[in-house]
Amino acid sequence: MPPASPLPATEPPHDCPRCPRLVAVRETLRLQHPDWWNAPVPAWGDPAAQIAVVGLAPGKLGANRTGRAFTGDGAGPLLFDALARHGLVTGAYEADGADDLRLTGAIILNAVRCLPPGNQPTPEEVRTCRDFLSGSIAALPAARIFVALGEVAHRSLVKALGGRLPKCRFGHGAEHVMPDGRVVIDSYHCSRLNQNTGRLTPAMFDAVFARAVALARA
Repeated sequence: MPPASPLPATEPPHDCPRCPRLVAVRETLRLQHPDWWNAPVPAWGDPAAQIAVVGLAPGKLGANRTGRAFTGDGAGPLLFDALARHGLVTGAYEADGADDLRLTGAIILNAVRCLPPGNQPTPEEVRTCRDFLSGSIAALPAARIFVALGEVAHRSLVKALGGRLPKCRFGHGAEHVMPDGRVVIDSYHCSRLNQNTGRLTPAMFDAVFARAVALARA
């Protein structure tokens, strides 16, 4: 079983009915793979975190299978290696989640909590799920630095934090100060596709988290 959410009051129900298309995917996969998680993936990490990482949505063979954010597919190793280099994890990552990995000073959220077909939620699905993202943010009073993985996460996060998108254009390494002083740092998503094409390198990704930690400590 995946770890319990550190923010249980902010999570969608296990059988969340809000997005019919995502419900259909979930029900199909529950029949095909009854041993998978196949449900909204909860937040994972330190509820006292200063740094919050916001991803797009669970991957089919990753979090949708294991129930733990960024665990089980090609995106996880790059993310957890970067977090480890900056002292934000303890323990060692295993792809099945049966490990002693813990986040310290960081927490992981998703803009969309359920698996979307082709890893592409519709704008309406992103809007529908933003209540849960906003609720999680409200339950993290110490979080001042937010790392947005990809443009979809960036857009939903900026809106949840009360920012204005025309003034907050997505770009790898871009920084945006929100009305209350919290900071969003953008990164290309750590997907296997972006890694394989060279759009995102380990050095590029590491620089984002180096900056996040520096701002959190300032």
